[in-house]
Amino acid sequence: MLRWICFVLFALASKGHAQVQSFAFPPPLQPKPLSEQFYGVTVDDPWRYLEDVKDPKVAEWMKEQAETTRNILHKIPGRGQLLSRIAAIDAAASGQVGAIKKTEQGQLFFTRREPNENQFKLVLRESSSSNDIVLVDVEERSRKAGRPLAILDFSPSFDGRYLTYTLQVAGSEIGELHLMDVRTQQELINPIDRIRFAGVNWVGDGRGFFFSRLREGYQSMPDTEKFGDRTTWYFDMSRLDTRVVFSPIRNAELKLPLFASAEISEVPGTGLVALHVSLGVDRNRQLYLADRDSAIYGKARWRKLFDAADQIRSYAVTQRWVYLLSAKQAPRHRLLRMPLSETSISSAEVLIPDSQEVLVSLAGARDGAYVVKRNGPSMQLLRLDHNDPTPRSMTLEFDGTVGLITADPSQDGVIYGLTGWTRALRHFMIDSTLSPRPLQLARTGAYDQPSDLIAKELTVRGKDGALIPISIISRSDIKLNGNNPTILYGYGSYGITENPFFNPRLLAYLEQGAVFVYAHVRGGGIYGTEWHVAGQKSNKANTWRDGIAVAEWLIEQGYTSSKHLGIFGGSAGGIFVGMAINERPDLFVAAVPAVPVMDMVRFELDPNGLANVPEFGTVKTKEGFQSLYAMSSYHQAKPADYPAVMLVHGVNDTRVSVWQTTKYANRIMHNSKSGKPVLMRLDYQLGHGGGASRLQQQEQTADIWSFMFWQMGLPNFQPN
Repeated sequence: MLRWICFVLFALASKGHAQVQSFAFPPPLQPKPLSEQFYGVTVDDPWRYLEDVKDPKVAEWMKEQAETTRNILHKIPGRGQLLSRIAAIDAAASGQVGAIKKTEQGQLFFTRREPNENQFKLVLRESSSSNDIVLVDVEERSRKAGRPLAILDFSPSFDGRYLTYTLQVAGSEIGELHLMDVRTQQELINPIDRIRFAGVNWVGDGRGFFFSRLREGYQSMPDTEKFGDRTTWYFDMSRLDTRVVFSPIRNAELKLPLFASAEISEVPGTGLVALHVSLGVDRNRQLYLADRDSAIYGKARWRKLFDAADQIRSYAVTQRWVYLLSAKQAPRHRLLRMPLSETSISSAEVLIPDSQEVLVSLAGARDGAYVVKRNGPSMQLLRLDHNDPTPRSMTLEFDGTVGLITADPSQDGVIYGLTGWTRALRHFMIDSTLSPRPLQLARTGAYDQPSDLIAKELTVRGKDGALIPISIISRSDIKLNGNNPTILYGYGSYGITENPFFNPRLLAYLEQGAVFVYAHVRGGGIYGTEWHVAGQKSNKANTWRDGIAVAEWLIEQGYTSSKHLGIFGGSAGGIFVGMAINERPDLFVAAVPAVPVMDMVRFELDPNGLANVPEFGTVKTKEGFQSLYAMSSYHQAKPADYPAVMLVHGVNDTRVSVWQTTKYANRIMHNSKSGKPVLMRLDYQLGHGGGASRLQQQEQTADIWSFMFWQMGLPNFQPN
């Protein structure tokens, strides 16, 4: 058992009075000197041994840190009441709907979690007048299995007779593929293992489906090879057996890297299948076509339509046309179209040219193509008829975020979701009639449109003069007195945009007189490709320095002060948080990096690391190393008066290994001179976040906000 020591933690109450509470902490583990040379630079890595999370001493220390953090959080006086309020809001909120799939017969298969349910169920609605049928009750399955399960993905056959679905375990995003006869609800096969994002696509006549699978023995492979050469299989319904039809190694003629992800789907009515290729997190897609029957037997001769050099960000394949969102010489994207029979993208016609508005997403249906475009926070839904591809704007119920959920080239129309900062998510179906039809897939709630909240869209000037968009969510009666508890959230990677969405649980936070701010920093995609590239690789410092500029502005404008300002971000947003507190620890009273990437020099050695090289770079080049080293919060941490830090991580995370958290935590524990806590909230029943139950989400939310409120000095959250 590790020796326990005590730290005295000081929390400033809102009136400036200090309250003192002693807590017992397991001490940080001691460094073990280790250094490497990269292009003449000495890189110290004294906590590398923490990467071996199975080492008994490391595992014991992690368990003790997790238990101590849990005990401390539970002693924060206001946590219990905050958790109860979050649960009460959840109970009165609308039901949640996840993925939706529509069959040729008009059946809707979807995942739903009603307010009284802990986990999403898989539901069938035969028609608008029929009662919903629960096909997969995950809570019941979890009770029988004695372990937490969640639906990872699902796919009905075109006629709705059969259904595949994947169940993951404890948030690992790895699970087993099931096959069900929908009429009888009977399982037809023993579950297929080694599934990580199955990518199931049925053949139109229902005789089989394509799916993806990890290699046999992947668990014992080196981390950099675990998820490599993901193989595409075909399941034959007549024989109820499988065969391999594609993989990067098997199909070496395509010269794909081992971390490439590929899915095969039928192009209805053409006798063809499409091979959809993604190179890790690279936003540029690749597309190949081949004869369907040859592909079923693994003998396809793939014809390339475009590759990464063509900079196609999204596309839709229909029976006659291929629609393309291109970033080539179009930083905010343009819409192209080419005949399916064409062999070169150079012949594609321009349907929507590049402009100041960003083309965000695209879906193809039997009746036409559907496109979402964004101008700042506002979005439009456009429809282009196959026979007359003039863009026509659809009338939306309210101004908000449009998400294209499902469309199919064998069916008319598209199902989309619509939400906003203060409007709950709603689902609609629209087609050539141009009239949206609401789909009431879950219960409406008491907080679907709160009247006492406001959302402001503003811009802040960055260090280099760039205008950084921000979204501020608060109660309408907020006063700019410099004392408002405020959380600054940022992400800034992969060209991803934090589009407006409604989170009813945020009400419990805002009711404390708090403010929540989204900084749309560079590295994200709010202004398209240029904004993304401006926060990528050698430009990555713009991501956290944009965040610092926003923090300074919030203080200058009287929204908050450094004693009341916290910073929060997850996954790649760990760079945003870690580097911001490295450079300006004085700006923040608390920081929460969740499932964070903190050691960028070693990230590509993670199981999911090679897939991220297109976004962040590689240490195998001098320029790549210099960029990674400069953005690595773990390596750039120096002795300073750090704010209070709580790192949050699911131990079963297969996207970002938990040692990213433990290494950084140890370094900050050693480097912080402020005496403020450095905690690790480790959950052994979670991963990167997907598949979390309602209760897990509620408790994690309450823990993060309680920790922030404690450090911000809110009286009700101060230990006695």
